Amino acid sequence: MAIGRSNQSSSQTPDQGAARRPARARGIPEATVARLPLYLRALTALSERSVPTVSSEELAAAAGVNSAKLRKDFSYLGSYGTRGVGYDVEYLVYQISRELGLTQDWPVVIVGIGNLGHALANYGGFASRGFRVAALLDADPAVVGSTAAGLPVRHMDELESIVESQQVSIGVITTPPGAAQQVCDRLVEAGVTSILNFAPTVLTVPDGVDVRKVDLSIELQILAFHEQRKAGEEPEPGDSMLDRAPGPVRAAAARLRRAAGGSGKAERAERADKAETAKSGKSAPKGTDGDLSAVMPA
Repeated sequence: MAIGRSNQSSSQTPDQGAARRPARARGIPEATVARLPLYLRALTALSERSVPTVSSEELAAAAGVNSAKLRKDFSYLGSYGTRGVGYDVEYLVYQISRELGLTQDWPVVIVGIGNLGHALANYGGFASRGFRVAALLDADPAVVGSTAAGLPVRHMDELESIVESQQVSIGVITTPPGAAQQVCDRLVEAGVTSILNFAPTVLTVPDGVDVRKVDLSIELQILAFHEQRKAGEEPEPGDSMLDRAPGPVRAAAARLRRAAGGSGKAERAERADKAETAKSGKSAPKGTDGDLSAVMPA
């Protein structure tokens, strides 16, 4: 796909120095930076359909934002479009790609080759968007030596040499949460300055290192919140989701609170649950250790 254009309007003349100045140095807000990939995805789809120009309203709808916000975002790039014509699709693809640093190759290492690591290694979108998986790393001897997406899984002991030889600046962590911080520390010490973290834990990094966190469970919980609202099941003031949970779940939570020193409402809830169970003559489900079986979120 071509990302350049020979005949630009005066309002879309490339700023030759802009490519050499980081977005932060030119004062582009982080919120705008976060939306640039959305615009690029929509523009790429238009380019593949050979659409030459697009209005701000059409592009905003395709990207899922409002047109005023889109025009403000593009003003930071120095792109204002042409009245009555709109934005040149090919030039915007080039301009945003340059701003995001996608006009060069970015080697990436993935650490933790379990199910998620395998899936990411096989994701074809990396290469098409300027990212090259340089190496797959794991510390498990049972995993090291296997292959994923045609690449061998190498031992973590090779991390530093791989980062140096491949000039890696981006690391992807897909390890269990307990190992994520240690892996993060090693990546940073090796010279990696940007980390994409899929482990469900918060990482601590020094200044100058950027971390983006992807937590699927959090996203699902947010969707559950919205589904609850749409179903009209909002909690009453002073009420909690736990108060409206099934009896066995409330009883298990009460025991956890007592173990942590809690009392009061939780204990009363458990006594009420026991009384209700006795009245109905039904016994609560038991786990293998004789306790109530329940799944509690971490």
